[in-house]
Amino acid sequence: MLMRKVPGFVPASPWGLRLPQKFLFLLFLSGLVTLCFGALFLLPHSSRLKRLFLAPRTQQPGLEMVAEIAGHPRTREQEPPPNPAPAAPAPGEHDPSSRGRRKGWLRRTRPTGHREEATALRPEEESVPFSFDFNAFRSRLRHPVLGTRARESEEPQSRVRAQREKIKEMMQFAWQSYKRYAMGKNELRPLTKDGYEGNMFGGLSGATVIDSLDTLYLMELKKEFQEAKAWVEESFHLNVSGEASLFEVNIRYIGGLLSAFYLTGEEVFRIKAIKLGEKLLPAFNTPTGIPKGVVSFKSGSWGWATAGSSSILAEFGSLHLEFLHLTELSGNQVFAEKVRNIRKVLRKIDKPFGLYPNFLSPVSGNWVQHHVSVGGLGDSFYEYLIKSWLMSAKTDMEAKNMYYEALEAIETYLLNVSPGGLTYIAEWRGGILDHKMGHLACFSGGMIALGAEDAKEEKRAHYRELAAQITKTCHESYARSDTKLGPEAFWFNSGREAVATHLSESYYILRPEVVESYMYLWRQTHDPIYREWGWEVVMALEKHCRTEAGFSGIQDVYNSTPNHDNKQQSFFLAETLKYLYLLFSEDDVLSLEDWVFNTEAHPLPVNHSDSSGGTDRH
Repeated sequence: MLMRKVPGFVPASPWGLRLPQKFLFLLFLSGLVTLCFGALFLLPHSSRLKRLFLAPRTQQPGLEMVAEIAGHPRTREQEPPPNPAPAAPAPGEHDPSSRGRRKGWLRRTRPTGHREEATALRPEEESVPFSFDFNAFRSRLRHPVLGTRARESEEPQSRVRAQREKIKEMMQFAWQSYKRYAMGKNELRPLTKDGYEGNMFGGLSGATVIDSLDTLYLMELKKEFQEAKAWVEESFHLNVSGEASLFEVNIRYIGGLLSAFYLTGEEVFRIKAIKLGEKLLPAFNTPTGIPKGVVSFKSGSWGWATAGSSSILAEFGSLHLEFLHLTELSGNQVFAEKVRNIRKVLRKIDKPFGLYPNFLSPVSGNWVQHHVSVGGLGDSFYEYLIKSWLMSAKTDMEAKNMYYEALEAIETYLLNVSPGGLTYIAEWRGGILDHKMGHLACFSGGMIALGAEDAKEEKRAHYRELAAQITKTCHESYARSDTKLGPEAFWFNSGREAVATHLSESYYILRPEVVESYMYLWRQTHDPIYREWGWEVVMALEKHCRTEAGFSGIQDVYNSTPNHDNKQQSFFLAETLKYLYLLFSEDDVLSLEDWVFNTEAHPLPVNHSDSSGGTDRH
């Protein structure tokens, strides 16, 4: 279009117009175009014309397709759902820091894509068009969220209160260190005084912030809670494009946001949880509906689309609590349908000796290998069965039956007693037992205690004793180390019991499962031994894990001067310190009558409404 300037060259007009005439014609033409397009955008009832010229509104990749697969069209913004879910409250890189409920898949996780430039949420992410009556929900709780504090006022200087205040100080120190050196990063590295992102979250940031919200609220660290809330409002963006662990994002981010909403009623937490939940839905777009372990936030697809790959029981089996609450808070039935379909698949498939192997093909719906563990790869699947029963106000009979059937098979084929009298749950590989327990399996004492009340009457006392014996074994794994902290895994062979036999299993990364069981056993029995054991853990953490700039895991629990691993795990603030604080609190603080804890210790409410889980009743 651009002509080179040549001296003496005057191009002829194609219409024989002089220059002033051409100028007037172009001016008239531009005015006409402006008038037409102004009418297009400003006149009423022009939406059809707009579709001719404007690109359609961007939607979450794959969401419409996923909703259609589930048999439910995606909820429209101006339409109330036909049946608002009654479910809830019916309710990397491979390194030692990878949690065992999160262990094994990390080696296959691809590097996280670059986080897109942080911007404010798009207009369609600013609200979720569904009304949840928070005041009615709170009125149905049977206890004040933070308890009555009656006995505390009677004994303000009691030893238990001093112990609880010490744990609160540890949380405050851990948070302040994170805020100072790593705010907005996923986790703090206290030795190098910087932050760590990792590759589990697909570019999402602030895992420690989200994981800490409910613990800060519980401990009434009001200033710190407001700091965390402000970061979520201003800096927690969902426009990321990496590949994320479905499981990790669900239990840490979704769980943390849901609990923060239920504790405070702040809409920002509800909205962020729902929008992030929508980004996870494409993971379920498999032939069976069993989700893959990794979801791409960029493409909205699920990873590893090969017939030989597998999904992990503890991962796809630990979505039920959170997804029922996503339906409850959004009115979108698709979340509940996805996890109910997982149940349907698991009910139909044959189980060897009643056991659930750890790996299932999402393509064929068959078990990939017969490795069974109540520790890493399997653990929280069983936990979510009994907690689904409790969260539904004991109406989800399917979850109850699946739990007790699974527990009976575990007792029959995995439970052992060592020559020294220690009860443990071994791992099963096609009929051959590995006589070891992982630290992650130590949650099972608390789980069995939690479920004892609703077992058959003749089994209740047995389950309470079994819970106590397993918890005692896990305590022994701590007591038999030089640091009084437990190893990642411990064995029962060659005359050695409840100790790690390899250096690669001797590390401790601030895990919560042992003190989790102490808390449940304390609330059930009020036996002071559990508080004694819990206080031993507090002292060991202070002595061996506290550094100048936060808490760190250690590389060898059998070395009295251990090296640190330079990582303050987000679950240390979400779980370990929360369970310790609850251990030294009254029973009505986050009462188990009102709340269940997800596998990241985020409290989710029990459904005290008149309605129940509906289709889950059998």
